[in-house]
Amino acid sequence: MKAKISGKRISVLIVDDEDIALKAFTRILRSEGYEVVGTVKGEKAIGLIHTRRFDIVLTDLLIDIISGLDVLSAAKERCPETEVIILTGHGSVDSAIEATKMGAFHYLQKPVRPDELRNIVKRAVEKIQLTEKIQDLEVGDVNDFPSILGTSPKITDIKRLIWRIKDSDSNILITGESGTGKELVARAIHESSPKSQGKFLAFNCASFTDDLLSNELFGHEKEAFTGANKSRPGLFESADEGTVFLDEVGDMSSSMQVKLLRVIQEREVIRVGGIKPIPINIRIIAATNKDLKKLCSKGYFRQDLYFRLNVISILMPNLSERRKDIPLLASHFLRLYSARTGKDIPGFSDEALGLLTSYEYPGNIRELENIVEHAVSMANDRIINIENLPRDLADYDFFTFHGQDEVLKTLAELEKEYIRWVLDRVDNKKSEAAKILGINRVSLYRKLKRFEFDD
Repeated sequence: MKAKISGKRISVLIVDDEDIALKAFTRILRSEGYEVVGTVKGEKAIGLIHTRRFDIVLTDLLIDIISGLDVLSAAKERCPETEVIILTGHGSVDSAIEATKMGAFHYLQKPVRPDELRNIVKRAVEKIQLTEKIQDLEVGDVNDFPSILGTSPKITDIKRLIWRIKDSDSNILITGESGTGKELVARAIHESSPKSQGKFLAFNCASFTDDLLSNELFGHEKEAFTGANKSRPGLFESADEGTVFLDEVGDMSSSMQVKLLRVIQEREVIRVGGIKPIPINIRIIAATNKDLKKLCSKGYFRQDLYFRLNVISILMPNLSERRKDIPLLASHFLRLYSARTGKDIPGFSDEALGLLTSYEYPGNIRELENIVEHAVSMANDRIINIENLPRDLADYDFFTFHGQDEVLKTLAELEKEYIRWVLDRVDNKKSEAAKILGINRVSLYRKLKRFEFDD
């Protein structure tokens, strides 16, 4: 049997300080067709993990100064898809169980029978192969939206969601802070949907009074008001068979909410000054930076309208929650504004990129774009240096203990927020985060589980 993944033999790293056990495990797994590397030293094992990828790691819990938990942590940080199997003696079963909570695939109690070893490794292989099949099916969902830049987990999840709903024309509610890219996601949804051949029309609901809003959305008949010299279709009519993006829908007045609800329910509009219903077939994608559930509970937003809009919901992450995407986004804006100004600026200095990556961005992607535009305007060299960035950029690089509306948080909420902030700053490296937090890795993993961290 030749166990393979992506056409390559499955690689296994065995770590055991007992040379006899190491040789026995190596012989058994090689006879099954696996590519096996073995070592009796924990430090060497971590070195091997850093230099190459292993599909499976089989490690004793108690090795030397470097423990099996250290090997587990290093393997998962190097490649989260690596499956780690823990070997343990009679007196350390509890620690092995704790290791499974930290991400280990399973544990085996010594002495290990050959059939037991073959079976557990086979199960790990089956899990890896199943994960690979799922990822193959999802390749298109990540790559089909080049306009949505980023590879961070939350952005990848949004791309996958868009891909899953590409055959639907249900209404969608996109929430998130200003500047997080809600309209960009709305356009991607439209372009991949059955409405893609129709128009995509965007409208900001916070920019108009009720009268102007009605006129823009519903249109008007001739002589409906002073100056109405001819009939004019509104946004809903013009977008027939397409998509309407309503930004800042949470700012709509109660009377406008009633009118919008009728459009959704009846699938028709009546122009201002008119009496004849005009049938329409549109998809509505709404967006807001407000908590519509809270507004509903206070009576400021209609609950029935909320449910009509929120058939599918998407939460846009803040830029500080997708820090690994900042260099990609900054490079995109650099190319854009370099072309506009006719300057040849291919990149950033290490210091400038480091500051851009560490900044908190209260204005999110829109603020990053403004910062890069400023830097391009100020640059005289073929690279963006730190002196080209706004002078006060570094002054905002701090962690705050308050949220929107200055709502006071519980101690548990603050602890969760701080742990998330530290993990973001160290690129999700658990060992480094644990050191900064002043706790061991096991305690950190317990907190991650308690707070239900999803990445």
